[in-house]
Amino acid sequence: MVAVRVLLAVPPGVEELEIYKVTGIKAPPLGLAYIAAVLERAGHTVKIVDSPTLGLDKSSFINEVKTWSPDVVGLTSLTPTVYKAYEVAKLIKEYDKDLPVIMGGPHVTFMFEEALRNGVDVVVRGEGELTTLELVNTIGKRGLDAKALSGVQGIAYRDGDRVVVTPNRPLIQDLDTLPPPARHLLPMEMYTVFGKPIRVAHVMASRGCPYGCVFCITSYFWGRRYRFKSARLVADEIEEIVHKYKTSIVVFTDDELLMSKKFVNDLLDEIEKRKLDISFSFGSRVDHVERETLRRLKKLGATAIYLGVESASQETLNKINKRITVEQAVKAFQVAKEVGIEAAGTFMLGFPWETIDDMKKTVEFAIKINPTYAQFTIVTPYPGTPLYQEAMRDGLIEDFNWENWTTLRAVMRGYRFARREVQRMLQWAYVKFYARASYLLNMVRKKQIAIILKALKEALNYVISR
Repeated sequence: MVAVRVLLAVPPGVEELEIYKVTGIKAPPLGLAYIAAVLERAGHTVKIVDSPTLGLDKSSFINEVKTWSPDVVGLTSLTPTVYKAYEVAKLIKEYDKDLPVIMGGPHVTFMFEEALRNGVDVVVRGEGELTTLELVNTIGKRGLDAKALSGVQGIAYRDGDRVVVTPNRPLIQDLDTLPPPARHLLPMEMYTVFGKPIRVAHVMASRGCPYGCVFCITSYFWGRRYRFKSARLVADEIEEIVHKYKTSIVVFTDDELLMSKKFVNDLLDEIEKRKLDISFSFGSRVDHVERETLRRLKKLGATAIYLGVESASQETLNKINKRITVEQAVKAFQVAKEVGIEAAGTFMLGFPWETIDDMKKTVEFAIKINPTYAQFTIVTPYPGTPLYQEAMRDGLIEDFNWENWTTLRAVMRGYRFARREVQRMLQWAYVKFYARASYLLNMVRKKQIAIILKALKEALNYVISR
């Protein structure tokens, strides 16, 4: 093996985008940290540049590249940030046309031809750790030789005028074979919540989802089968974070932490056995919420649960393949309140077949079940999902500027509504939910009014700016 210097980066400029400004959240790029850990274990030298967190502009980023002199640059992006990544890829090529630029993430996994037209030499498709390792090993030995690249599973690249897509790489079945993410390469002290310097540790315990909701990329990027790390290793990771980075706040980034009751109980056993004094939040499906499990979670530090409701219409829930019922949603929030865990709910407005009245009913349903926090978003047909295929087939997408694909801006019309109508519905939903006197008084009692005021301020700023 030839040791390679690899610079992995979140591109500069993404902090200017709407989604970052509204949330005020700076979260560590766990995906890059996992890839870095695998590369380091194999003997490569790695640097992670989290540009938005470090406050780097494009010029400063290119200076980082020049100063550190990597053999490979790897960029990550999501759909709304992909233009920033393309801009950086082109700047790298202007600096050194022979410096290999690779890119991964959900957007380019499915839009790899677009990426290959925008300064990217190789796209890593899907789960990135082992593919990036093999790709870096190959580049170290043979550079960007097309014949050598053809043997690397899970990539796309150009061979002259031809786009070559190699066979998909099998998913990593045993997540315990992965080292913990290389947090030592990240500016851990700089990550914030709502703009406040609160140290938070982000942990991923699982990957994949068997449900295949038509709007969600998880099943199509991470696979249709849940894969859990062992509870022992997850607890090891949490314990190291608590001691090394002096934080007691943990956020599980998994879409669904409660899929396996055995895993949850094993993890709670580890937390209890090690006497880990932490507070943590997590996501779950409403049909996996059980009173006894939630009670034990709360006892050992759970403070908040994030529940996907999406719609008040059972017909819509069936169409999006959510596989839950409206009644299960109602019960999940009741149980959370009884146990004393704060519950946040997600609600989506603007599925193509909906009417404005359907959307209003979803907002009214959110008020009825009264979560601690409600997140309303506009349905966005991300590349790689069945919803994207339907929207493309029926000509529903009216805005192909990826920077607007934030779930805060409408990019497609419906069969019975215009884009501007669903945009107004989003604004109405936030005002309707958060401006209730009873809700605001409750937040004052809980001393959480600062968060609500920030949410209302951003919502009003957004309404005014639009």
